[in-house]
Amino acid sequence: MSSKKNSKGKKLGAGLLMGLLALSLLGFGVEGFGTARQTIGTVGTRDITADDYARTLQNDLRALQAQLGQPITMEQARLFGLDQRALEQLIDRAVLDTEAERLGVSVGDPTVQAEIVAIPNFQGLDGSFDREAYRFALQNSGLTEAEFETSIRGEIARSILQLAAIGGASAPEGLVAPLLNYQGQTRDFTVLSLGVDDLDSPVGQPDDAALTAYYDGNIDRYTQPAGKRLDYAWITPEMLLDTLDADEAELRAAYDARAAQYRQPERRLVERLILPDMDAAEAAVARIASGEATFEVIVAERGLSLDDTDLGDVTQETLEEAGDAVFALTEPGIAGPVQTDLGPAIFRMNAILAARETSFEEARDELRDEVLMDRARRVLGDNLDLYEDLLAGGASVAQLAEETEMQAGQIDWRPGTQEGIAAYDEFREAAASIQAGDFAEITILADGGMFALELVEELPEAPRPLDEIRTQVVQDWQNAQIEERLMAQAQTLRAEVEGGTAIDALGLDSLRFADLSRTDPVPDLPRAVLTEAFALDEGALSIVSEGTRVHLVQLHAVAAPDPGLDSTEQIRRALEAQITQSYTQDLFGYFSSALREGQPIQLNQQMIDAVQQSF
Repeated sequence: MSSKKNSKGKKLGAGLLMGLLALSLLGFGVEGFGTARQTIGTVGTRDITADDYARTLQNDLRALQAQLGQPITMEQARLFGLDQRALEQLIDRAVLDTEAERLGVSVGDPTVQAEIVAIPNFQGLDGSFDREAYRFALQNSGLTEAEFETSIRGEIARSILQLAAIGGASAPEGLVAPLLNYQGQTRDFTVLSLGVDDLDSPVGQPDDAALTAYYDGNIDRYTQPAGKRLDYAWITPEMLLDTLDADEAELRAAYDARAAQYRQPERRLVERLILPDMDAAEAAVARIASGEATFEVIVAERGLSLDDTDLGDVTQETLEEAGDAVFALTEPGIAGPVQTDLGPAIFRMNAILAARETSFEEARDELRDEVLMDRARRVLGDNLDLYEDLLAGGASVAQLAEETEMQAGQIDWRPGTQEGIAAYDEFREAAASIQAGDFAEITILADGGMFALELVEELPEAPRPLDEIRTQVVQDWQNAQIEERLMAQAQTLRAEVEGGTAIDALGLDSLRFADLSRTDPVPDLPRAVLTEAFALDEGALSIVSEGTRVHLVQLHAVAAPDPGLDSTEQIRRALEAQITQSYTQDLFGYFSSALREGQPIQLNQQMIDAVQQSF
């Protein structure tokens, strides 16, 4: 296999995938599932190990968590289909490995070595390969060096095979050209806008007959969706606060337990730059002191950014051996060099955050609320069995309220109701799902409260009475009148333009736009105006209604994309890349499917479930 072809294969798949794999190896470990013979399935003669599945699934989980910015449970991961995606990845990998072996596609040790030393996570501060970081990362992930290097060798071989399958894919000009013309086309048009101020006279107020007629003619707008009448019993921690109290000793203990919150020592905003040796660190400090270079310049010379040096706000204790030097500064400046665990370092202190202490007296009310809320939640937790036992014994929610501290209530719940207990997501979800014949059960609220509900009756769709929403209906009637009168004015103006009067000679303010593309902004105008302009023929007029604003649009000229412009070439390249990517994905999908058809696939669902449960 030629080195040129190998290089292309690496560019296609190995670079990105190996980077992701290296990232997945750092900062967490995958618990082993015993020996490599413990598998979740086989593809042909190749085993898919439980460890491989766990590692792939964990990597996908971490990626989704980073994307969403919050932890994801295994149950949520299944809803996103991560469990199946990880499994499909491993099956595809196995069939590709089998095909690569059949074709004799492989890579030598120098290629594998080059790939490993290029992974940023295995590089030291000077940018060279750090064997200790490499060894630690593999140990943390439960992989031996041989296993990891074998995985890289296989990934590169698979990428070569992938490139061979899709290498000829390209975007056909017959598809690129019309899309380029559509996306790069520009138009010149004029917009004349009419608003309330352009009316001859105010709309005024409707009489009862006109209002009733409008209400009846638009009854769908004022009809409530079907809902449910529900009886409920509920209790929240706040409902118990008046029955509880906290003594002085308890509040003092809570204050001491939150000492870190109420007694914050002086902190500093600090950046740290590690240098190769003490001589280099001292030289950097001297250059900064003489004005020859700034801290930013020294950081850039190290191939780093300021984000790489930022330690945030730190205490003297946090800085350990560097604490004395940094906290000796009385104003922002440079401290060091200091020998640290990571090597010689210089520090830039950017701000002093004064120590802050909140006295017990100042925190007393806040502490009391927190202590009592915590106690109320514990009381409710202790009472959970009592509530559930009463319901299991046949008590209704009304009886539950009579025999406990719970409060009874009834609500006509419809989609969109968010008043009272319906402000809780948990209640709305339960209300939406409850059916006739369902038994009442205790549901926990986000704040530690609890509720149970029963369905009294289904509520059909029903119009809201006019008297309840008179103000809203009056406003809607006025807006409809405004739109109707503005549309009539726009129709008159349109007739004048079609009769030969220039649109900018009608005596009203208008806006002229030139060379606008489909994606350009149109300030202070709805997007529908630009859309309509691109739907018109040259010289044609159209009216776009925006409720209490109406726009008369006239198209003057249509211009095809200029092939000589950089912007046109950028659009072309983007379209070609998107189309080619779509083609390559489809081609590789067909290729993988064809390979799968020739390989027997067997899965061990019990072991798959065991791996997922380990999360």
